[in-house]
Amino acid sequence: MNPVSILQIIWAISAFSLIVLILLHSPKGDGIGGIGGQAQLFTSAKSAETTLNRTAWALAVMFIGLTIVLSAGWLEPVG
Repeated sequence: MNPVSILQIIWAISAFSLIVLILLHSPKGDGIGGIGGQAQLFTSAKSAETTLNRTAWALAVMFIGLTIVLSAGWLEPVG
């Protein structure tokens, strides 16, 4: 497995994870997290909000960075 393939897999996982986190995050209600009891996972709504925000921002930065690296062609596949 070459480095480009590994980065593409990480890129796809970050995209899927970002979608899931955004669906779990709801500023005015429980969101989808209320269905499976996700709202009780954290001790308070504020800590859940902070955790979701930080994780979503980290995944967004990773996704955008990998998008730029993969689309620019800076890495050449070994083969």
